[in-house]
Parts: sequence; C-alpha cells; structure tokens
Amino acid sequence: MLQRILVPLIATGLLAGCAVGPDYARPDMAMPQQYRGWQGLEQRTAAGSADLRAWWTGFGDPQLAGFVTLALAQNLDLAQASARVAQARAALGAANAALLPSGNVSAQAARAHQSVETPLGQVLNSRPGLDRYGSAYEANLGASWEVDLFGGLRRGREAALAEYQASEASAAATRLAVAAQTADIYISIRGLQTRLGVARRQVQTQQQLLSTVNLLYGKGLAAELQVRQAEGALAQVQASVPVLEAGLDTAMNALHVMLGASPGTHRAELAEAGAIPVAPQIHDSGTPGDLLRRRPDLIAAERRLAASNARIGVAVAEYYPKLSLSGMLGSATSVASGNLFTGGASQAAAVLGLRWRLFDFGRIDAQIDLAKGQDAELLGAYRLAVLRATEDVENALSALVKREEQARVLAQGVGSLGRARSASFAAYQHGVVSLIEVLQADDSLLRASDAKAQAQTEAARAAVTAFKALGGGWEPSESRAVASR
Repeated sequence: MLQRILVPLIATGLLAGCAVGPDYARPDMAMPQQYRGWQGLEQRTAAGSADLRAWWTGFGDPQLAGFVTLALAQNLDLAQASARVAQARAALGAANAALLPSGNVSAQAARAHQSVETPLGQVLNSRPGLDRYGSAYEANLGASWEVDLFGGLRRGREAALAEYQASEASAAATRLAVAAQTADIYISIRGLQTRLGVARRQVQTQQQLLSTVNLLYGKGLAAELQVRQAEGALAQVQASVPVLEAGLDTAMNALHVMLGASPGTHRAELAEAGAIPVAPQIHDSGTPGDLLRRRPDLIAAERRLAASNARIGVAVAEYYPKLSLSGMLGSATSVASGNLFTGGASQAAAVLGLRWRLFDFGRIDAQIDLAKGQDAELLGAYRLAVLRATEDVENALSALVKREEQARVLAQGVGSLGRARSASFAAYQHGVVSLIEVLQADDSLLRASDAKAQAQTEAARAAVTAFKALGGGWEPSESRAVASR
C-alpha cells in the first residue's frame, strides 16, 4: 500500500522538477507620475547643485562633507549592519550546502583490557591462552544526500537569498541614515551657533542701552523706572544664552556618537562658529516610481516579502516525503593495524532513507497558515512603506520650499527692524520717544533674527531629509544589483 502511494509521488516530483508553493511576483504599486512638490522645487534658486550619490558635497561646506565621510567610515550602527550582512551571507551558504551531498571521514583505534569477573570474561577465561588485551582499528568514508524532490530545500535557499539581499539593502539604508543624521546634526550645530551669536549680540546691545540709561539717570534725565526696565530686558536676553548653549552641547555630543568617537574629540574643530549651510539645487529627483528601485529601505522590505513567500513553499513541502541516500566505504580490523586496508577488512553500506510526516498534516496545515499570515503581514508592511516613502518626499520638498520662503521674508524683516531700532534709539536720546519703544524694537529685532536663523536651519535640514527620502547616498548600480536579484 505504501509503495503505491510513494511511487506516483516520487515520479511526479522527478518529472515536474519544480518547487512546491507559490512562485514570487513583485507586487504592483500604483504610483503618481510626478511629485506634487516638484513645481516648487523647480522654482528654487540655489548657488550649488548636488549629485544624489554624494549629496552632502553639494552644500558647499567642506567640514560637513568631512564629517559625513568620517561617519560613514567609523559609525557603529554601520558596523552592526555589516555584521548582519555577514550573518545573512553565512545563512545563505548553509542553505546552498543543504542542496549538495555531504561527506565525512571517521577513524578510530581502540585498545581494551578484558575483565574476567564479568559473565563474558569468565567464559573467555575458561579457554586456555586468553589474551586479555585487544585492539580494534576502523576507518570509514561516508556520504549522504537528501533528494530535493519537491523543492523544499530550494525554497529554503530562495528565502535565504532574499534575506541576504534584504540585509544588503538594509545596510545601504543604514548608511544613508547615518549620512543624513550626521549632516542634520551638523546643520543644527551651525544653526544653534548662529542663534547664540544673535543672542550674544543682543546682550551687548542691551548692555549698551543700560549704560546709556544709567548715564542719563545720573544726570537726572531719566527716571529709575527706565533703569529697571533696561535691567529686566538685559536679564531676559541673558537667560536665553544658557538654553542655547545647552542645546549646542547636546548636538555636539550627538555628532560625536555618529562619528563613533568620545564626546569632545572633534569639538575644537567646531569651536569657531560657521555659517548655516545653504541647501543646494535638487535636479535628479526622479519620479515616485523610481523610489521602488532607489530607496534601499523599500528594496529591503520587498526582499523580505520575497523571503516570506518562499517560506510558504518550505512549509508546503512538509506534506511530501523526504528521501535521502547515504553510503559508507571503510575498513575495520581487530587483528592488527597492518591488516586495516586489506581486502578482508573492507566494509560497505548503502542506505535509502524515507521521512514522511504522514500523520502530522494538522501541524503542517498550521505551519502553512502561519507562513501565509507572515507573508500577508509583510505585504502590508511593504505597501505601507512605499506610501510613507512618498509622504516623506512630499513633506520634505514642501518644507524646503516653504522654509526658504520664510527665511527670505524674515531677512527683509530683520533689515527693516534693524533700521527701526536705530531710529528709535536716536529718538530716545533726543527725548522724542520713551524707553519702552526702544525695548520693544530690540525685542522685535531679536525675535526676527532668531526666527530667521531657525528658518535657514530648517530649510537646510529639509534638504537633507529630501535627499534621504529620495534614496540618495548610495550607488545606483548597487541599487539595481540588489533589486534585480
């Protein structure tokens, strides 16, 4: 009865030569033809332009480019990602090896002293001339091979290959994230330094104002109320400095972590305040459909989906019998080692093995349902990742355009408020306006200057986010190689 079942199954597997389970097909995603923010992006005017492969050089700041390059060489997140790629490569090697025959060589030599107090020893001792010492020698060459009739091992190899490709893409995504985060922190540092410079200049301005009011007060030309108002305004500006300094310390410490260095290692290089980097022109943004081939995190999500699809086949293959072939050639003797490889000492064996979970189909059904559920989950995760990727791009492009527009408006306002402050101070000295108007002009100028620095910082950070969202920062050839496997 068992033979009647086995023979058709084995014949079917040999003739079909295919693997059970569903064949993978990349899911279709409906993508728009163009980004909504592309029109605003084309209307931007920027001094420089950036290549997506090394976009951090497009900001025109050698120090920014140097720190990003250093982070890509020393970052510990990247070291962990490389280690995960090595693990996935090893798993792929194991899956490849499972399809091939395995061999082993074994040998042993034994020397024993027979007891005469055991039943066997007593029988042997009753015979004259018993030699209580005995030797045994054996050497064997063995080989075994599981015949992958229904493709379970091949599906396992497909899953291991897809996981390896996913790990490579994830490493590229980590590289992109490290570059973007390093640039973002550096820009934040320059923004905080600019804001700190604005606050310190305002402190000097308020100190000069307080000196003027004290001089007038000493001559009886100003009331004590005006002195106290000037002191309060000075204290308010001075109080903003420690907050900005604390934020600057935090940002510098974060930068050192990205560089894989102890806090303070590169602080001297950042001691002198620099200008906020200006976002370059973004030319090669591509279409939303290009994200599927360019963004490494999407490639990784798609490859994980392919791996889960292959694991369904691994589970389905458990329905069918597993056949294995094994053999052994060797030699054994207990006479003398010199007789080990003689014709009389030779030995051989051949084994045809069968393993079939014939009465375990309920558990196999559950394993298949589990694999299908995981595949459905990863399909949803991939589709969601694609939608969020396009959202990231649209948000970044909008933020870049709007923040630059805000910075331009604020720059005009700062110029006007600066002239208004000078005019109000001159009028105060001539007794035309009160001190309150001078203080209000100072406060407006401080707020506008600080807002301008923040807008410039956020515009540059939005450009970094846009480059990251577009999948820039790794070689397009590498992207095609991973995606096409």
